[in-house]
Amino acid sequence: MKKRKTSETSADDVGSPELPPSPEGGDLPLGPTGRSIVVLRPGAHKSTVKSLQSTAGLKVASTADFEDAVVSDDNIGGADAVVLEHLDIAVVDADSDQVKSLEAAVADVDNPVLSIEPEMYVIPFCHDAGAEDEGSTGGLLTQGGREYLRGYNDAVQSLVARLLGGAVTEEAAVAAAFADTAALTWGLQATKVDKSSCNGRGIRVAVLDTGFDLHHPDFAGRSVISASFVPGQAVQDGHSHGTHCIGTACGPKTPPGNTRRYGVAHEATILVGKVLSNSGSGQQGWILAGINWAIQSKAVVISMSLGSPVPIGGSFSPAYEQAGLAALNNNCLIVAAAGNSGNTPVGAPANSPSIMAVASVDPDLARSSFSCIALNPNGGEVNIAAPGRNVFSTVPMPTRYGVKTGTSMATPHVAGIAGLWAQWTGLRGKALWQKLTSTALNIGQTPQTVGAGLAQAPRCPRLSQGPTPIPPGSLEG
Repeated sequence: MKKRKTSETSADDVGSPELPPSPEGGDLPLGPTGRSIVVLRPGAHKSTVKSLQSTAGLKVASTADFEDAVVSDDNIGGADAVVLEHLDIAVVDADSDQVKSLEAAVADVDNPVLSIEPEMYVIPFCHDAGAEDEGSTGGLLTQGGREYLRGYNDAVQSLVARLLGGAVTEEAAVAAAFADTAALTWGLQATKVDKSSCNGRGIRVAVLDTGFDLHHPDFAGRSVISASFVPGQAVQDGHSHGTHCIGTACGPKTPPGNTRRYGVAHEATILVGKVLSNSGSGQQGWILAGINWAIQSKAVVISMSLGSPVPIGGSFSPAYEQAGLAALNNNCLIVAAAGNSGNTPVGAPANSPSIMAVASVDPDLARSSFSCIALNPNGGEVNIAAPGRNVFSTVPMPTRYGVKTGTSMATPHVAGIAGLWAQWTGLRGKALWQKLTSTALNIGQTPQTVGAGLAQAPRCPRLSQGPTPIPPGSLEG
């Protein structure tokens, strides 16, 4: 196949702006898509194409055949399966007989197929300010999806009470409430980003979401690398969720006019992976393809404010876990939103052991009532918390700025702060994870709700004399 190349541009060099298309509207789907995700033996991707062809008679493409590993249904030439080489995962569109052949291959120790699971739909974990609160997904789910969440929400209340040591109530505030000022959002104050001399220079931060407004004037002159994994849709954000998350993670230190500062890693290189459509819906295969691309593109941090609910007693997806491990093994950390279903388990992919789960706190630093909690073991823990209520950031033009709420908004705070720590210390992967959790602020709430506590930016005072040298053996961004 012909190799394809993504573009690297300055945000002020994208031509004359066009208004983003209106969201497609309607409830978003929840549940299986009809495709399958096949997890392969690590390191076996070179032999996998022939194996999938012989095992199930599939026409197979590989990201190794595409420059920058950018693949979607638009450019795979009618292939039935796409192998994501950095993840050792295949996204497969197979009939029932082919699926049975793949399932049978799992038992064959000589076959590289380790597991097969149904591909799931994915949604963003946020809602606009003013939307309904606890348990809400911002009106994004189908009626069946809402019933699915309600169906086990009541059943977990007694377990929640046992875990938290009493009745289910809002946690007591541990500090006077923060508030936006003319200069800073409350989230930057609470995480001490405003006290940090770090800027994220030299660090690549990837945000996998609904895309980005490439014409946004606040990002003029910034280095932006972009790719879309949504069939038939360009990177340009027709929804607003992705632009908002990128603003929080990587927005400018001094926005134009009298706008308050809202961004963390203000000199980081921005990697935009469009994995959710303009309506906000996505598929697991698109997310995995985005992770594969971000690893190929040398991302240090991958931010994912998206997911799907997990029932009480549910386990993590083997595919997401393999992707999380692949990222860590390539000096990259994935952070993901815990979910917005209130007193229910951490959603996928944040419930994977190798992906950092981010909870939301309010301006008084109490856990947000909508933020999912740790009910399932083996990856279902909350790892860290960040500001997620009423977060001010960028949205596509001409609106320019907006306020959103959700664990989606907490996650890019952590991603940006991870970028600052990576710049300051040279730490990558699991070591960077440990630095984030070991430096989190204890806000007096249980690990089941806020993990290690509130993410905190590094002070990095020596940056006044120049950037800290990257320690030997570390991978530069």
